[in-house]
Amino acid sequence: MNILTFDIEDWFHINFDKEFNNEILWNNFESRIEKNTEIILEILSEHNIKATFFCLGWVARKYPSLVRNMDNLGHDVACHSDIHNLVTKQNKEEFDLDLKRSINSIEDAIGKKVNMFRAPAFSIGNKNKWAFEKINENGIEIDCSVFPAKHDFGGFTELNTSSPFKINYNGSFLKEFPMSTYNMFNQSVVLTGGGFFRFFPYFLIKSFMKRSNYNMTYFHPRDFDADQPILENLSKIRKFKSYYGLKYSLNKFKNLLNDFDFISISEADKSINWERQHSIELY
Repeated sequence: MNILTFDIEDWFHINFDKEFNNEILWNNFESRIEKNTEIILEILSEHNIKATFFCLGWVARKYPSLVRNMDNLGHDVACHSDIHNLVTKQNKEEFDLDLKRSINSIEDAIGKKVNMFRAPAFSIGNKNKWAFEKINENGIEIDCSVFPAKHDFGGFTELNTSSPFKINYNGSFLKEFPMSTYNMFNQSVVLTGGGFFRFFPYFLIKSFMKRSNYNMTYFHPRDFDADQPILENLSKIRKFKSYYGLKYSLNKFKNLLNDFDFISISEADKSINWERQHSIELY
C-alpha cells in the first residue's frame, strides 16, 4: 500500500513562530502556492494518480478555485489546520476554533464534507493527545498526524507501528494512517516526505519502500520549487531542512511515481477491513 499525500501550504509557512502566523503579514510575501500546486496536479494527471491534499483553511479562503480544482480532478481534499499553527502552541480552545474555521473554509470551497486531518508538522504527541478528542468532535474520521518516531514538534516514539490502526483516546475513535517508518541502524527513520525525501538518496528510499507493505508519503508544493525565496530569521538547522536538495527533488519525485503505484487515502480506506484492524488505546 503506497499512499500519496500533499500538505498544501505556501513556501513561507516553514516559520512556526506564533507572531508570524498572521494572514495580514503574509500579504507582504510573494505567493507561489497556485503555480507550484498546479505543477503537481498536472504531473498526477499525466500518471493517472489520485492523491490526498491536506489544505490550510487560509489556502481555501484565498485560492478557493485551486482547492475546487483538486476536488474536481478526483483527489481527496482534507484539512491541515487553518493558519499552520503548531498544535503544541495551542490550548484546547484555540485548537478547536482553528480546526472549526479551517474545516468550514474548505467545505465552503468544495461544497463537501471534510473528514480527514493532518496536524501541521505532525505536532501531536504525548503532551497534547487531547487533540484527538477535538479532531473527533469536529467530524473528522481519518487522522494522519501520528509520527511514530522522534520529531522536532511531536511524535510518538513508543508507538512501534508503521501501518494503519484505530486510535482510542478517551472514548474518541479515529482511523489512523501514520507516517511510515523504516529501521536503519536500529533507529526508526522517515524517508518518504518533506526534507527527509530531499535529504536521502533516491536509491535508498526506493530500496526501503520496496521492502515495506505500507508507505505513507507527505510532500509540500515548496519541496519542488528550487527558485523559492529564502526566508530569513530561521535557525541554521531549519534552513538546512527547508532548502536542502530542492534542485533535484522534482526529478526524484517523478522517479518515485514511475517506480511505484500510488493511491489516495480514501482509496486506501476502502481497502481496509477496519473491524479486523488493530486498535491502540492512548492514555
